[in-house]
Formats: sequence, C-alpha cells, structure tokens
Amino acid sequence: MSTSRRSSLNLRRLRQDEHVRALTREVHVRLEQLIQPLFVAEGAASPVPVPGLTGVHQDTSDSLARQVESDLQAGVRKFILFGVPAARRERQIDWSFTAGQLQALKRRFGRDVWLAADVCLCSSTPHGHCGVLNAEGDHVDNDASLEELSQAAVAYAQAGADCVAPSDMMDGRIGAIRAALDTAGLARVVLMSYAAKFHSTLYGPFRVAADSTPRAGALRDRATYQLDPARPSDAWLCAERDAAEGADILMVKPGLPYLDLLRELSRSIRKPWAVYHVSGEFAALEALAAQGLAPRAALHREILTAFRRAGANMIITYGARFAGEWLAA
Repeated sequence: MSTSRRSSLNLRRLRQDEHVRALTREVHVRLEQLIQPLFVAEGAASPVPVPGLTGVHQDTSDSLARQVESDLQAGVRKFILFGVPAARRERQIDWSFTAGQLQALKRRFGRDVWLAADVCLCSSTPHGHCGVLNAEGDHVDNDASLEELSQAAVAYAQAGADCVAPSDMMDGRIGAIRAALDTAGLARVVLMSYAAKFHSTLYGPFRVAADSTPRAGALRDRATYQLDPARPSDAWLCAERDAAEGADILMVKPGLPYLDLLRELSRSIRKPWAVYHVSGEFAALEALAAQGLAPRAALHREILTAFRRAGANMIITYGARFAGEWLAA
C-alpha cells in the first residue's frame, strides 16, 4: 500500500511491547479490590472441598482461622463470611454460631482484616429459603423476614463485622437493617446491599458450600423474590430504593451475564459498586483451564478486568486468594 493511502491513525504503536501496553492501560485490577468468600460449618469434623471451586472449603472453626492466616500471607485482607449453623429454625433464629465465628476472627486478626458478614436466612431455615415462610409454605412473609434479618445484622455487627451484606432480596430490608444498626449504636457499620441479585442458574457450587438449596415444598425456588433476568427495570428500582434507604455499597449478582446493568447502574447511581463473581461463573472458568482450553491466570485476569471496566469498585471472587499470582503473571 502506498504512503498516501496508509491511514494516519497508527494504533499498533502502543501495543508493540509489554512495556508500552502496561503504560497505556486504562483499567487496572488490584488485589486490594478483591473480597474472598469464606464458609464455616458448625459441627464439621474437617474441611470439606466445595465442588468446582478450586481451593475453597466448607471450613471448621479451627480451619477457618488457618485459612485466613494463609490468605493474609497471599495478600488478601478482605473477606465475606457465610456461616452454616447445625440447628435450623423457622423463626426466632439463633445467630450465635456465625456471630461467634466473626468474633473469633476479629479477636485474632483485628484490623488486619476487613470482615463482611452475609445476612440471609437460607442456611438457617429448614426449608432453605431466604425469608420466613407463611403457614402454607407457599409464600415468603416479607415483614416477618425483615425482623429476623435485622436481628441477624445487629448480632453480626455486635460481634465485630465491619460490614453486613443482606442477600435475601426482601423489600425494605436495607431501611430496616440501617434503622436497627443505628438504634443499637452501630452506625459505623458498613451496609452492602445485594441490590440487583438475579434468579440465576449459576449459584450451584455456592449452595453446596452454604447448604442453602431450597427444600422440596410448595415454594420450590427463589423466583418470587430474586430478580427476573428478563426484567432489568427491577434492578434499577431495587438499586435506587436501596441507595435511598441507606446502603453504603450496592452490588450486582451474578457478574458476567449482567455486565450491561453493572455499567449502566454504576454510571447513574454514584455509590461504590460491588460485583459478585458467582460460584458457577468461577467454576466454569476453572473447568476451561483444567481441560487445557484456556490459560488459567490470563483467563481470570481477563474476567476481573471486565468487571472493573464495567464499573465495579470491588469484586467478590472465589479466586481472591490466587489473584496475587494471577495479576503478577
């Protein structure tokens, strides 16, 4: 091609070596932006690996502390804890097991860790739903659920949680929890809302880890309270409401199928945004790498970069404990 016909826009000059590519990147993923989920089961004799989630276990109280020590050595300082109590109740739930784990971790690690607590009923009820069911078992009682959720949030905050993160998707739970925290003198506790949590097929490994699969009954799934993937307007309404009710951080869950909403919401609602890189997404990437169909570190870096590019300030990911290695590769 002659010089006269050659484009004057030469974009490849800034791609020609690793140094200039690093200098001109616009989006960066840092370990400090990642949150590692933790699972702890009451009465467990030993840690149990979670299918599909490399390096993730349903821990015992003792192994949980060792895992956090290991994660700190890997550079991870931010966690979200999911407790799995042995006893399950319909109402007046005992939150002491998970609260005790939070207290023990904060006593041992103090300010070296930032510890969020998931607030939900699914691992604590016999039916596995995220709220209190009515007598017929075919509907979630919203107001009764708010009472239980508020009590859980206060118990976890009093135990030392830096953040409480309600994932239940009940209407009005952010306002109720914020009021309960403030009344209990816990106004400094951060409130992170699962604001746009969709009724997704990608939660399978998590439900094993949290022992939270809905049991057979009249209400067989969570479609009546989690968001319909085909109704993006609900994500807007929920996020706007939760921001107005006092959420400090808003979240989109899952991540990859909803990057469009993460992008739109994070640009319009000027709050910090989290994205949950859920268990099915993570397990799928791990399966690709295990089959030799993609390089593991580069694959995870690409996905984490996509979350940041879409507007996430922070990412909950099962791979946070490996990310130091991935990001340095």
